[in-house]
Amino acid sequence: MKSLLLSLLIVSATTSFAQFPGGGPPGSGNGERPQRPVPGSATMPESDPTPRGNGKITGILTDSTTGKPVEFATVALLNAETNKPIDGATSDDKGKFVLNRLAPGTYRLQYSFIGYRDKRSDLITVSKGTDLNLGSVKLSADVRTLSEVNVVGQAAMIEEKVDRLVYNADKDITAKGGDAGDVLRKVPMLSVDLDGNVSLRGSGNVRVLINNKPSTIVASSVADALKQIPADMIKTVEVITSPSAKYDAEGSAGIINIVTKKTTLQGATLDVNGGVGNRGSNLGLNGNYRTGKMGFSLSGFGRAEYNVKGAFANDQTTASPTGTIRTLQTASTLNRRLFGNYQLGWDYDIDKNTSLTASVRYGARNGVTNQNNLLTQTFLPNSYFPLLNDRNVETKDLSGTVDANVTYTRTYKPQQELSFLALYSRNNRTNNFVADLLSGADFETITSRQRNDNQSYNQESTLQFDYQTPIKTNQLVEFGAKGIFRQVNSEFAYFRAGSAESAFVPDLTRPGNTLFYDQNIAATYLSYTLTTKSKYTIKAGARYEYTFVNATFSNESTGVTNSNGTTTIPNYGNLVPSINISKNLGGGRIIKLAYNRRIQRPGIQFLNPNVNTANPTNITVGNPYLSPELTDNIEFSTSANIKGLYLNASLFARRTANEITAVRDTATQAFGDVVNPVFQQVIRTNYLNVGRQDAYGLNLFGNGTLFSKWQLGGGVDIFHVSLTNNNTNPIYSASNAGWIVSGRLMSSLTFKNGWGAQVFGGARGRQVQLQGYQSTMYFYSFGVRKDFNNKKASLGLAAENIFNRPFVQRAELRSPILSQNSSTSFYNAGVRLTFSYKIGKMSFDAPQKRRKSIENDDVKNGDGGGGDAPQQAAPAGGGGGGRPRQ
Repeated sequence: MKSLLLSLLIVSATTSFAQFPGGGPPGSGNGERPQRPVPGSATMPESDPTPRGNGKITGILTDSTTGKPVEFATVALLNAETNKPIDGATSDDKGKFVLNRLAPGTYRLQYSFIGYRDKRSDLITVSKGTDLNLGSVKLSADVRTLSEVNVVGQAAMIEEKVDRLVYNADKDITAKGGDAGDVLRKVPMLSVDLDGNVSLRGSGNVRVLINNKPSTIVASSVADALKQIPADMIKTVEVITSPSAKYDAEGSAGIINIVTKKTTLQGATLDVNGGVGNRGSNLGLNGNYRTGKMGFSLSGFGRAEYNVKGAFANDQTTASPTGTIRTLQTASTLNRRLFGNYQLGWDYDIDKNTSLTASVRYGARNGVTNQNNLLTQTFLPNSYFPLLNDRNVETKDLSGTVDANVTYTRTYKPQQELSFLALYSRNNRTNNFVADLLSGADFETITSRQRNDNQSYNQESTLQFDYQTPIKTNQLVEFGAKGIFRQVNSEFAYFRAGSAESAFVPDLTRPGNTLFYDQNIAATYLSYTLTTKSKYTIKAGARYEYTFVNATFSNESTGVTNSNGTTTIPNYGNLVPSINISKNLGGGRIIKLAYNRRIQRPGIQFLNPNVNTANPTNITVGNPYLSPELTDNIEFSTSANIKGLYLNASLFARRTANEITAVRDTATQAFGDVVNPVFQQVIRTNYLNVGRQDAYGLNLFGNGTLFSKWQLGGGVDIFHVSLTNNNTNPIYSASNAGWIVSGRLMSSLTFKNGWGAQVFGGARGRQVQLQGYQSTMYFYSFGVRKDFNNKKASLGLAAENIFNRPFVQRAELRSPILSQNSSTSFYNAGVRLTFSYKIGKMSFDAPQKRRKSIENDDVKNGDGGGGDAPQQAAPAGGGGGGRPRQ
């Protein structure tokens, strides 16, 4: 403990002149003397206690047992009379340290590093021009350190950093055996619905990164991507509500970065973890090997979901020239999914200032959704008996994603860094459905069949350059450039068969087509950070992005046109400014004020022109000619640490113009037997840039540890939203407004002998949508875990939503020409047994350099319409496919 305190004292003394975010100890890792502050700068100390001279002391620190160099150890220069540190340095990767520009005098040297005993030298006399080489200085391992440490507290579940809020997910024992969606439900300011769709402060326009990297699987569907990430492998979740100019301009509400667990230690380990439950099972392997400057990681994870049952019911009316048509619809659903995630990682420290990292990842998703007995009863205006249509629908959603990236980083001195990054990602997706139409006499005999095939791919290549350098000691400049090259292909076709035995033939009434969508983005940015003596930090910057778009169809005659009747999409440029101001009030109190502009490009969910008719009474079609949304955000927040209790409050407001909005009308659709169809009106959903959304609200949350064993945290989100689609046609014109309240509460206890328990509960208030509402949803979970053999093994039991069978969520939709009331039943009660076991041993390694990574965050995600569409249990359909990735 003494060596640790002395190390902190030395670091504090050598870093007091670098207060801006990301600052590291001047001179650290290079064996040179710390940089001197610039006279007259805001961080210049009142006096300099160390006289300057031309004396020099060098040496090499080695392990007394192995003879290997001791890297990154602290070397303190002590005043011989007071024994107080007056200067210092750190050893480099070869154990070498250098203290230069020393004034004549008598000194001692103090050597310190975690895991070694402190060592103090004899008196050293420095004269004018002294160049003293101490040779090899041997440090002895402190074998008593580990046995003497007694940790009685718990790491904070929630932390706040300069530009982000961090949720420490590795402290969550109930998440074992779950997925990333289960973890995100517990993160302040985030909301995850029962289908896995994520929103931040009520907005679904959120960019999700994995280890600061994008992936085309996230582009296709955030909800499905979260299911591929095992909760056991998540270390932290970072919420960035006001990104700087360095981040891509996409994600109007903010950025969520999921950081997975990594190892920076020497040696080899293999972790085995898994779980089995009534609705799903999982098994994962994670191996790490590191020796010297090189490290490898290999991980594999598989997850099976079964017995995921549900049901839904719709009651809708549409206006027709002859009167009102009423449609009643019911169905039961069953989902079966298989997820796989496999990754190989490699990193190499070329020298003390240069590093190279690379990784290859493959993700797979195979999902089958069945809608059984999808019974539709249609009451025509002048008919007493309803028209009946019954069908069984099977949807296959198959996906494979390859991500490969490489990063080169060169550090010249503290805060001066150059990096080059490259990324390749491709997602291939099959999203097909087959509908068996049943006889109205017995609802069992198949009279005819329909099929919709939608094959797609989404490919993205990215090149990125970043450079940062300090100016004086209290300023930092960052600039860079980026190129993103995307190609999206969505091929769709429609087929029909006259009986159960007949082969499928093309449906001539609905010709297929292929969308070719190319999107290339050229971006550059400049960011400036200033830290003042009065503890203000100001970070301002601007980013300019120019987007080139080219969309074509294989058959232009059957394609769609935009609102102007043309098939061209103009290129566009966007200037995105941002400014963040923070003030350290002392005593753990901070206040922040931020403004930024963001853009949100449409994803394939909104662009795909495939007409999804899996549910024939509610069809959906995308619009490939959509433009991006533009959002202005302003935020004021304050936080404080009061005797171990962390509190945070933030006020925010945002306005989104040119919003991509779901516009609903009616259309005449072939219904019933494909040989002798009946034509009737159905609800059709399309998307236009005609919306505006205003929102303002308050986020409150806190977290603390009581009695060293009990951690308690929770929060509440209150905001008002106002939506309008600005459509001049009274049939389509709509607006809505209201307050939304959400909250969460979590408590965990740590007991003796490796026992732990945790309880979590949360609720999201009624959602305000453009043309209606969605009812309140709530969720809860609790679990216990027992660790064995010094935490090398564990066994746990977790349960969620076990008292609601089913949980029913309701939604309503209203417009001058249609209305809909729907209810969805979720049979999501679950119990699972989890286990983990760790093989191998790791030893202390030198601190690793901060790794760079690509951060593409510029595509609007979601199920289309930002959640406007009524939610149904596992809707079937072929409306998926790859989408342009950021």
